[in-house]
This record gives sequence, structure tokens and C-alpha cells, in this order.
Amino acid sequence: MISNLRFELSFKNISQLENKLTFCKFNKIRNINIPCKGLIKQDFFNSTIKHISQYHNELNVTYHYSLYHQYSQNKEKSYQDLLHFLRNSFSNTNYEILLVSGSNKKKNFDAINVLSKIKEEKNLKVKLGIAYNPYLKKYFKDTSERNRFDRKLSTGLINSIWFQYGTDIKVLQNEVTYLKNAVKYEKIKLFGSLLIPSKQFIARFKFRPWKGVYITEKFLCSMNDFYDFTRDLIQFYINNNITPVIETDFASPEKLDYIYSLLRN
Repeated sequence: MISNLRFELSFKNISQLENKLTFCKFNKIRNINIPCKGLIKQDFFNSTIKHISQYHNELNVTYHYSLYHQYSQNKEKSYQDLLHFLRNSFSNTNYEILLVSGSNKKKNFDAINVLSKIKEEKNLKVKLGIAYNPYLKKYFKDTSERNRFDRKLSTGLINSIWFQYGTDIKVLQNEVTYLKNAVKYEKIKLFGSLLIPSKQFIARFKFRPWKGVYITEKFLCSMNDFYDFTRDLIQFYINNNITPVIETDFASPEKLDYIYSLLRN
């Protein structure tokens, strides 16, 4: 489990990125994710890819490509930018791509629209990851997620599914069962978001909840309950062959030891 973990990096500049990559390599962390949100978008996102490819190409990197944050001028320009990115990545075996619509979907330019267009491209053979939020129907009154997934899967371009974080394992179990039945015998890898509980994280989440992320009030009021749930979620991931993706900060010896202690128990 520990050897397969993925770690998502957050950083404000290349210097900070370099420090965190050095920390990863010192601690034998090779599987990292680079988000496309906040400051990490547009030219900075592209500079990040260039830096990692040039100086750290031994790492196994998944880049999140946000259609919202990478949108530029108009839909056609944005689509051509994506095609350029995909064609460059096709020959690069050191990284994979998670295609996401973004926090605010662009009209007629979200993952479904774009995947349909990519499917029609000649001489472009790519496989992409897609996001899935199991909690939208019950907790956010959005009933479209299964339908959207089926339409994405039908393109034949999907090789991985990335589950959004939440704290209702029964709901997660129902959606995982549905997805496994939908993909049948296709070779699709599963990844699941894992947020590590801490007083700092709880305070920040209470002040500014993450869009589309459901955390029950019980866990926001009790570190012990949140800790126990995290161990249950890790066990669920193990039982269902879902690779955890650490999305909270890990880049200190103390934080990394804490994460590993959760996984070993």
C-alpha cells in the first residue's frame, strides 16, 4: 500500500516546487500528482511540467488538466491548446493525465464535450483519467454523475477513475459497485482521494469548505472520530483495490510519519 501511494503537491513557485520534489526523492516518493487550480494554471502549469520533465523525469507524475483553468480566449483556442498538450504527452512515458472539467464547468467545453472531440481526432491515441464524485446525488442534489460517467466511458479513452473525497462509505460503496459493473472487464485503474485529519485542516475546512467535498459535522468536531473514519476509508480502499491519493500537506518528516502510521495500523 505505502509503495503505491500517490501524493498531490501544492506550491506557489518553482523554488517551492523544487524543495518539495527534493523532499519526495529523499523519502523515496515517486508517485506524485500536480493539480491545475489556484496559482497552478496557464503559464505556471506549463512551466511546472517543463521543470519536472527536465530535472525530475524519473518521477511517476499525473497532471490534472482543468478545462476551466486552462481555458484561453475561446473554445477552439482552448481545445487546440489541449491537443498540443496531449500530442506532446503521448510520447512521454513519465506522466499521465487526469482530465477534469474544473470547479465551474464551461458551457459546451467540459470533459464530456472534449472527450467526444478527442475521439474523432486522427493519429491521436491517448488514454485519460476522469474524476468521479460519489456524493453529488445525496449531499449536493446533483443527479447527473452516473450519466456523465457513462458518456465519458463510451468514448473508449478512459484508463483511470479518480474518486472525490467524502465521509460516507456506504454511498462510496454503492458508487464503486456501479462503476465496476459499468467498466466490466476493461483495465481501468481506481484512485481515491485521502485527506489526513488535523486541527489545522479542520479549521480551514470549516472556514472555507472545498466545493463538492462532503465531510460530516461529526468529524469536524472530533479528531478521534475523524481519525477512526480515515482508517476505515483506507481499509475500504485496500479492499477495493483503490490507490489512495494524499491531498493534504505531507512535506515534512512529522507529517509523512503520521500518514504512514495511519496506513500501517
